[in-house]
Amino acid sequence: MVTPRTVLRWHARLVARKWTHPHRGPGRPAKPETLRALVLRLARENDGWGYRRIHGELLSLGRKAAASTVWEILKQADIDPAPQRASRSWAKFLTAQAQGILAVDVFHVDTVFLRRLFVLFFVEHGSRRVHIAGVTCNVTAEWATQQARNPLMSLDDVRTAGIRYLIRDNAGYFTEGFDAVFTAVEARVVPILPGVPRMNAIAERWVGSCRREATDRILITGERHLRLVVDEYADHHNEHRPHRSLGQRCPDGVGAPEPPAVDASSRVIRRDRLGGLIHKYAQVA
Repeated sequence: MVTPRTVLRWHARLVARKWTHPHRGPGRPAKPETLRALVLRLARENDGWGYRRIHGELLSLGRKAAASTVWEILKQADIDPAPQRASRSWAKFLTAQAQGILAVDVFHVDTVFLRRLFVLFFVEHGSRRVHIAGVTCNVTAEWATQQARNPLMSLDDVRTAGIRYLIRDNAGYFTEGFDAVFTAVEARVVPILPGVPRMNAIAERWVGSCRREATDRILITGERHLRLVVDEYADHHNEHRPHRSLGQRCPDGVGAPEPPAVDASSRVIRRDRLGGLIHKYAQVA
């Protein structure tokens, strides 16, 4: 059935299989996956930590590992050393400084008679609270400077003193007089770069929400009507609308205790705003 050479080859394979020990690669044994995952987590959550700092944190957590092990894990994951990894992006800056940032912007609305109106508003980055400063058909430097005083008057002394930065675009009506209103309270004015609206992303996000949920769904007749609409929407935004960045709380609800638990027998009622365009829900016994 087979040749003698085939039988000898089979026998040689059996001998080799019996006496060949399992191959073991050179170097140390593989690191536990839990240790690797923890090192990578610490590196990603703390972009200023180098491998020595991460090694120290592991020791404080009772994880025994050499500093060279941490360095090797980071290298294998293509994670740069701390000086190169530390991000100085605009998003990081906004997050770190949120409580001291006030942003301003202007958006327009066209009325049913094709007249263009402009809304000047401010938004607090930390709380996402919106302040409607004014509505006009012609934005001038004098008008913008006068309206800039409105949000400062509506804030208490502590919140006014906490403003460290004002973010605005480079429109012509934001002049030195406008900036002086905020530099007087020791705030630094930060103009965004041309063509980079994401530098004022919080304000732009609110404009989008206001358009989608209110002004784009109503025929605006004039300045007074637009002011009523945006004021009503701003109140809804501040008092009820949940925000993911605030843990699904509204700006006025930040720091408030959790609502009490309710049972299935509780009834939910609806309250309408803007003629039923916006709905607000509440529990009743």
